[in-house]
Amino acid sequence: MPSDPRAVLTRPAPEPDVTVAYGEHPDQIADLRRPAGSGPPRPLVVVVHGGFWRAEYDRRHTGPLASALAALGYPVAQLEYRRTGQPGGGWPGTLTDVLAGVSALPRLAEAALSDRIASTPPLLLGHSAGGHLALYAAAHAPGAVGGVLALAPVADLAEAYRLDLDAGAVAALLGGGPADVPERYATTDPRSLVPLRPRTVVMHGTLDQQVPIDLSRSYVTSTRAKGADIRLIELPDCEHFGLIAPGSSAWPEVTAALRSLHEDH
Repeated sequence: MPSDPRAVLTRPAPEPDVTVAYGEHPDQIADLRRPAGSGPPRPLVVVVHGGFWRAEYDRRHTGPLASALAALGYPVAQLEYRRTGQPGGGWPGTLTDVLAGVSALPRLAEAALSDRIASTPPLLLGHSAGGHLALYAAAHAPGAVGGVLALAPVADLAEAYRLDLDAGAVAALLGGGPADVPERYATTDPRSLVPLRPRTVVMHGTLDQQVPIDLSRSYVTSTRAKGADIRLIELPDCEHFGLIAPGSSAWPEVTAALRSLHEDH
């Protein structure tokens, strides 16, 4: 019997080296991990976790991924943010938190891990709803982002609302559907936020049951047509959670895509 791919969500990971705050709310924090070894400075990798923006999913399930990236020599920050189902979460707090965190983390990480961080904008690695938030941050603060690796992102909020992904997750985030709050979709839906300036890689498994791959296909096609430096990597035989599971068949593809964002210039 195959193992449950969701097992990565509860897999233990080493404790972070330090936790920093970018705001006053208890969830306006990030866990920092020092890169292993003595290699050259690399860009900070800001990991934006998924969970359909809901309070029951927090940054801790990205611990194995963050630890594995640190072992490869990356300084890593696991960003937390207010989520739906808790005070201040949803519109606009979830979105403003991510922008604030992405803006503040290079300075906060520099103070804690100064000798190992390249003086370039951070790379954003977001999974699922975190992929949406990474694309959102890159569109709204392009100068603060060096590149984006979006893993199975919710890259089309209007379509995700229509499909009722995770039983109303998009409506919970934005307070309704596109006909109810069109101005909110206009400023948060990646399909509306083009052209996207930072270099972007979208990776999606063809077997994904949580976020259909068609959302990434249509998003990348439309965004590339408007001049963005963006590409889609489709992974056959990969579902939703393998993308954040070190040791999975998808993991070498994930690390290669991350390298491409800072080495192939």
